[in-house]
Formats: sequence, C-alpha cells, structure tokens
Amino acid sequence: MEREKSNWIRISFVVSIVLLIVKFYSFYITNSTAILTDALESIVNVVAAGFATFSIYLSSRPRDDNHPYGHGKIEFFSAGVEGTLIILAGVFILHQSIYNLFFPKELEKLVEGVMLVTFAGSVNGILGYFLQKKGKALNSLTLEASGKHLITDTLTSFLLVFGVLIIYLTQYMFLDSVIAILFSFYIMFSGYGLVRRSVGGLMDEADPKALESTVNVINYNRKNTWIDIHNMRVQQYGGDRHIDLHLTLPYYLDLKQVHLEVEQLEEVLEDDWRGDMEVFVHSDPCIPEKCCHYCQIIDCPVRKVPFEKKIEWTASNMSKNQKHYHDLHG
Repeated sequence: MEREKSNWIRISFVVSIVLLIVKFYSFYITNSTAILTDALESIVNVVAAGFATFSIYLSSRPRDDNHPYGHGKIEFFSAGVEGTLIILAGVFILHQSIYNLFFPKELEKLVEGVMLVTFAGSVNGILGYFLQKKGKALNSLTLEASGKHLITDTLTSFLLVFGVLIIYLTQYMFLDSVIAILFSFYIMFSGYGLVRRSVGGLMDEADPKALESTVNVINYNRKNTWIDIHNMRVQQYGGDRHIDLHLTLPYYLDLKQVHLEVEQLEEVLEDDWRGDMEVFVHSDPCIPEKCCHYCQIIDCPVRKVPFEKKIEWTASNMSKNQKHYHDLHG
C-alpha cells in the first residue's frame, strides 16, 4: 500500500514539472496576467508534490520509541504546507493583478496560450481524479489533498480559458486583470480549506467520518454480551487508525471470557480497516439494576429488573464518558 502511495505521488511530481513548463511558456507568449495566475499555481503544485513525496515516505515508516503512534501525522503537516503555499500564491497573484490593472501589458497570441492552458488543465484534471480516488482507497490525506488541488487547478484553468476567450473576442484588455483578481480570491479560499483541515488533524480534532464508520461497524457486529460501549475515541494518522473505548460486559464472566469478548471486538474493528489499526479496550463490569434496563441478554442469570429498551448506539452517545443507563433515566 505504501509503495502504491509513493508511485502515485512521484507521477504527480513529474507531471507537475512538465505542466509548469507548459503554463509558463503560455504566459511568455501571451503576457496575460490571468494565465500567469495559472502558471504560479503550478509552482505550488511542484513544491507540494515534492513535499508530499517526502511525507509519504516518512508516514510509511513503522512506529518507534520516539513516535509510538507512528509517523502518519506528517500527512496533515504536508496538507498544511500545501494550503499555505496556495494562499501565498493567491496573495502574489492579487498583487500582480492589481498592478497590471493600472499598468496593463499588451496581450499577444491568446489562442495559442488558451490551447496550451486547456491541455495542461485537462491533464491535471485526469491526474487529480485518480489521486483523489487512490487517496480515499489508501486512506491517504496527502494523496487526497494533492488530487483536490489538481482538480481545483483544472476548474480554474477552464474558467480562465473562458475568460481569456472573452478578452480575445471583446478586446477588453482590462478584463485580464479583473479575471486574475477573482481567481486569486478563489485560490486563497481553497488554500484556507486545506490549512483548516491540516490544523484539525494535528490538534486531534474529532473526525466525524472516522467516528461514524467505526460506530457502523460495531453496530453491524453487535453482540448481546456487549451491554454497553462508551467513552470511545477514534483518531486517524494518515493510513493508521487508533481506537480506544470502554466495553461493559456481564460482571459474572471470568477473566478468560472477558478476554475473548475483547478480542472479538478488536478483530471486528481491525478486519474492517485496510491500514494499520490499534485498538485499546477497557472492560467494565455491568452494574446490576442500572444496566438491566437495556441489557439484551435474554437468559441472564443475575437480572434484577425487566428489560425496557434497546439503546441505539450512535456517534454521540458512544463518545460520552458515561454508561448508557443515563440515556434512559438521565
């Protein structure tokens, strides 16, 4: 899996260098500030792809004494660097566009420039689609971020082509700077999204998708002896996932039976995840009378009160640091 990640990011790096040359040549023959915005974003593509190559390599290294949770968080840092570079490119484009609005340059060979940008944008779109697809399949934020960036680059390239064609048809040269200004704001907003996601990952912000998928797996394999699951935490570092939770079991089970139940829950979670999975389960004994209301063990030999209601396990109540009898009686 790590080799496949590395191969895709290397392809992205090589392609980004080729398209960088194409786009700057397009700017060279046209003098269009709008086309320059596309060329400058390609510099970001090259730098980001190079950094992503290193982050993929580092994240694939096994855990060690200094990094007990592995090196997967480097992918969040990589996405943050890419987002920051996108924002800086947007700021530079904005500055250059405003300058050219007051001191315009003569535009030349717009048709040839448009054809080159269209070619580069199409290649970026195809590559971005595959990077996002592989990023989701391989649980790689770096590949997903790179793919999203390239698809965004494709959309901006095609919109830019449309704008340059309008300039060519109307001969309103000032539109070149206006289009570039609009694109600069869009580019900065796109970069902010990547930085925001990166900071969330580095700060161990709750990941709703990871939590929800874990809840769904547990619900699908739910056993009556698993009376209660609470205080569940799900953290994801690149392709690695860490889960810890509290599992309530019948208090009369012996240590061997408790160990078996814990192992079964761990296997359920590990079998559903393609990457490395680390599961910590803390077992709790059930509390007679309080847990009996929602315990689904039909032939329980120590039941004190009748069964009332099956409690649906959700991301909300499984994350709370309290047993589910609070959901029945507050």
